[in-house]
Amino acid sequence: MLTIAAQEQLLPGDSLQAKWDFAQEAGYGAIELRAKGDLHFASRLAELRQAAKDGVVMPTVCVDMLHFFGAFDEDLRRDAVVQLKSQLSVIAELGGRGAQTPASYGMFSRRLPPFEPPRGEAEDREILLAGLAELGEHARREGVTLFLEPLNRYEDHMVNRLEQAADLIRATGLDSVRIGIDSYHMNIEESDPSAAVLAHAEYIGHAQVSDSNRLQPGAGHLDWPAWLGALHTVGYDGVLAAECRLGGDPVEAVRSIPAFLRRSGA
Repeated sequence: MLTIAAQEQLLPGDSLQAKWDFAQEAGYGAIELRAKGDLHFASRLAELRQAAKDGVVMPTVCVDMLHFFGAFDEDLRRDAVVQLKSQLSVIAELGGRGAQTPASYGMFSRRLPPFEPPRGEAEDREILLAGLAELGEHARREGVTLFLEPLNRYEDHMVNRLEQAADLIRATGLDSVRIGIDSYHMNIEESDPSAAVLAHAEYIGHAQVSDSNRLQPGAGHLDWPAWLGALHTVGYDGVLAAECRLGGDPVEAVRSIPAFLRRSGA
């Protein structure tokens, strides 16, 4: 069985220990952390060390920043790299697996006016490869992995599909960079999400889950048995981390996720 995690903001409780108590009772096996900018994640190190000492399982962290390593502005790109390096180091100290980030979020979409970004595809690629190389080398030294997340076309104009992420990863030549897939974005961008998993299995390192409407798994129309079946077929042994909005009563919604995913083949 796959380990099912919930992102920390979804879980009730005033501390990671309290959230962990709820998570375990609900059927989760881990908590995915969130990392804001301004080195906020590093400032939590004492809290995180104590939580780990108390048995809280925290294998991954997902960035929660306002800008990313693919930003148009050079200073913002540099800051994003600094933040991510710190986050990779912190998750490494906790004995975790790695950190998930998109290339950008909400920066530009070719599907919305003015349709043409201020930077061409060749420069996009050059900047993304430079950022991935620097971050991937840092992850390698720390013994963790950087997970590159393709986002849908309305949230990012550069990396939308698994094939695009895999192409960038191949170009880096680094095993410390892998794809962090997300079922919601795949539902929009992949003509066949399960086939995409099979085609790019060697590059998949992490998985986040939400349904077709970005609510909790089970609240939309995603074909979960097919998608989870593809992960099992390729031998995926990582974490399924719930990153979603919660429809209905939030406590009951987050409580429902592990049971639904198990019924669907997780």
